[in-house]
Amino acid sequence: MEENRIQKNMQRQEAIAARKALDPEIRKRFSQVISEKLIAEPAFAKAGTILSYQAFGEEADPRQIDADAVKAGKRVAYPLCYEKGIMAAAIPTVEDGWEEGRYGIKTPVESKSLILNPLEIDLIVVPCVAYEGSKKMRIGWGAGYYDRYLPQCKNAVTIAIGFEAQHIKDLTCDPWDIPLDVVITEARRY
Repeated sequence: MEENRIQKNMQRQEAIAARKALDPEIRKRFSQVISEKLIAEPAFAKAGTILSYQAFGEEADPRQIDADAVKAGKRVAYPLCYEKGIMAAAIPTVEDGWEEGRYGIKTPVESKSLILNPLEIDLIVVPCVAYEGSKKMRIGWGAGYYDRYLPQCKNAVTIAIGFEAQHIKDLTCDPWDIPLDVVITEARRY
């Protein structure tokens, strides 16, 4: 397990460096292409409730997905992260229902949000630090929030979004890492 942890950290650093090396305008354009592809997915059309995320650093930005979902009358929730890797899906119910949360990520304020039952979620837009397309596996920052939360969302289709630059062949995974249904990049659908 220690060897896996070391290997995963090396793969994270490789993917983060590759993502950072992309010109900001290219990242913006790629995020738009990725968003258009995800919006064209049957799972998006069928979804009434989506769990998305607020992009952090140089992550693929799902804001266009979120905006199109709201425009289509869908509910869009965002992660609310607690200690020890515990996560909930929250929909801010007021304009000022946001704060800077753990890790500096824009987060719903719990007292100003509707907390969803995981079974209400139809589609989850999953961020990733690195992924392996053929296995539909991803790794995040290493805290395990999504690995703990995804199994509770039994009705949800899981779609990770990221850039081709983040693809790692032979991604190191542990037994608790959760496979995804789909991975979408600017160039491919895995």
